Amino acid sequence: MADVVVVGAGFAGLSAARELTRRGHDVTVLEGRDRVGGRSHTGFVGGVAVDLGATFVGPTQDAVLALAAELGVDTMPTYGRGKNLIRWRGKVRSYRSTIPRLSILELLDVSRIQWRFDRIRSKVPVDQPWKSPVAAQLDAVSLDEWLRSVHAGASTRDLMAIMARVTWGAEPDAVSMLHAVRYVAAAGGLNRMLDVEGGAQQNRFLAGTQQIAQLMAAELGERVVLNTRVRGIARHADRSLTVTTDGGRHAAAAVVVAVAPEHRAAIEFDPALPAEYDRLSRNWPQGHLSKAYAAYSTPFWRAEGFSGEALSDEGPVFITFDVSPSDAGPGVLLGFTDARTFDPLPDEQRREVALAGFSALFGDAASRPLDYVDHRWGAESFAPGGPTAAVPPGSWTAHGRWLRAPVDGIFWAGTETADRWTGFLDGAVRSGLRAADEAHQELARRA
Repeated sequence: MADVVVVGAGFAGLSAARELTRRGHDVTVLEGRDRVGGRSHTGFVGGVAVDLGATFVGPTQDAVLALAAELGVDTMPTYGRGKNLIRWRGKVRSYRSTIPRLSILELLDVSRIQWRFDRIRSKVPVDQPWKSPVAAQLDAVSLDEWLRSVHAGASTRDLMAIMARVTWGAEPDAVSMLHAVRYVAAAGGLNRMLDVEGGAQQNRFLAGTQQIAQLMAAELGERVVLNTRVRGIARHADRSLTVTTDGGRHAAAAVVVAVAPEHRAAIEFDPALPAEYDRLSRNWPQGHLSKAYAAYSTPFWRAEGFSGEALSDEGPVFITFDVSPSDAGPGVLLGFTDARTFDPLPDEQRREVALAGFSALFGDAASRPLDYVDHRWGAESFAPGGPTAAVPPGSWTAHGRWLRAPVDGIFWAGTETADRWTGFLDGAVRSGLRAADEAHQELARRA
């Protein structure tokens, strides 16, 4: 018996459980994995903690930053001194701004498309994007179709493809234009979302993001139960609920489901949820993004005047960051990789192509690391996919209003349900706090 059962021990579920416990409720958290953190998972390369999932935080991500501060977890700046690199049309060049060094005509085209994108963004309400006067028009096309409709140049489309891969784990032709606009609006604009200094990549946690989840779980203690997959949720005439797992049943007055919308479909609801909820799960797919890390004795690129940030129009590594702990080393490069070509490869070949991508940008020294590790979120056996949902055309106007609408004591959390910083750790924390408040209010009404 519990007042509230929380399904999922990621940042959203743990934040909800922590808040409900603070409000005096008895809470049980059920997690299918053997660890907490969800899409935050910290591993090691060359003895250095690295985030295999969610990594960065930045200004206005106040919810996750407040949580980290409360738990005593400090941030450190993402290294960004020196020149950035871009591998473009077969050549490697350097640049110093968010927008890479392209020709004058290409830069003008990028600025034109960003201006048009921002103008549309102002017309879309983040909390109810389907109510925008241009919602049907935007949701009818993909981001790629919109770019072509406004005659974006090839370089602009390729840069937007890199943004789509790292943001949603999908190509621009797979993502609704309405979703793209709403997502960027929730982050405060393209610059806020893409920049390092002053943007979403400004800071990181030296010991990784998963420590935050682990500290929350430690506070909750035995309330958190791992290796426990939720198979079903039953609603009863007396308004109580029963959550069924392989190991038994948990009775509750309310349930917070804190998993990605696609993964809600793995839970059998009795009686069945209204049909709109099933359609939502089937039309809100997870993207697929992978990461590769290489560790070196020192961050040698810093001595050569480079920041470690790079873009590439050739895969599988398409964007890199320097996540070294200090100038003294070890030096650690993070590369985001294109899951379409990277994930099917065997272990040794993935290492080979990732290091080839690093070497093409940073020279032959990058081909000889002390250590290497990668992680493919699409290959996870439980709740695969990430970093977030890649919502296709037609989904927001047809299904969006049911994304977080409660059903008979069942409440929905997860970063995809957030109105600010959707898809980020901050959005996950916000969603957990919001769902906790909804569950608390429901229990108060019944008291």
